[in-house]
Amino acid sequence: MHILITGGAGFLGSHTCLTLIEKGYEISILDSFINSSIKTIEGIKKILRKAGIHTNHHLNIFKGDIRDKKIIIKIFEDAIKNNNPITSVIHFAGLKSVSESVKKPFLYWENNVSGTINLINIMNQFNCKTIVFSSSASIYDDSSEKLIDEDFPINPTSPYAKTKETIERFLKDIFNSSSNTWRIANLRYFNPIGAHPSGIIGEELTSHTTNIFPIITKVALKQIPELKVYGKDWPTIDGSGVRDYIHVIDIANGHLKALEFLNANNPQIINLNLGTGKGTSVIELIKTFEKVNKVKIPYSFSERRDGDKGFVVADNKMALSILKWKPEKNLEEMCIDGWNLKFHK
Repeated sequence: MHILITGGAGFLGSHTCLTLIEKGYEISILDSFINSSIKTIEGIKKILRKAGIHTNHHLNIFKGDIRDKKIIIKIFEDAIKNNNPITSVIHFAGLKSVSESVKKPFLYWENNVSGTINLINIMNQFNCKTIVFSSSASIYDDSSEKLIDEDFPINPTSPYAKTKETIERFLKDIFNSSSNTWRIANLRYFNPIGAHPSGIIGEELTSHTTNIFPIITKVALKQIPELKVYGKDWPTIDGSGVRDYIHVIDIANGHLKALEFLNANNPQIINLNLGTGKGTSVIELIKTFEKVNKVKIPYSFSERRDGDKGFVVADNKMALSILKWKPEKNLEEMCIDGWNLKFHK
């Protein structure tokens, strides 16, 4: 089967590409490389070579933006010309910084929503009607220490989260318009961290990153003096925000399982949480990172950010049941693998 992965050079996309190729799928990646690097593609190839898998017939790279209909059409047309049409899409491409989205809502609505409309429109033209969408737990209301299931109230507070919710609504409308043909999975994942155990690919240490784990790594490397912990008065065990951290490899396997589920069953639309079901505070994450990697992470408290929430932890029972998937890696492994990446940068 031939899968198009938008944003396939990014943190989640690259690990998912690797997982799918290891399972024998052919992959086409569409990525703008704005928030990712071509080096990641080389890293995927290096890992596969070590496993004895040659990527000549498994991996196709297209540089482009999902707002550009021409490049998406070209990918689908090229696949048909090569007698290997695209059968499914895994859609990661989009901007993802909560804080940036508050400052630049135009940018986020255009990239995330308009880009997705382009993609679905062209998928429809080419009769490709299976999609796994990279959604987010940020669409949920604040849970006040309650595990969040898929029926939990939806109340996105940042423009980023609102674009994710809007795309889900759009996909629901698309499904309702032709429910006998579309297969759609919205995967609402919580906080992916870590890296591939080889240390070859992982989350880029870019200067503008807002994700906590690369910032912790930069502090450990003394590239920045300290980690800012946003809020010390959340109603949590130590006043810092509690999150459901999940290893990126478990997220990648979740996408594989979702794709396999859609292809094996009748047309449907499903919403699924991908998380461990275990909450970890920011302070607990810092202490675990320090312990397993034998480094020091200086930190200080700062004001809460717009759009932040205090407790965001998954009820993952539905994914466990429907996908026959479960997260395999613990917090210590996430911290070890994420830190191991530094030696390859």
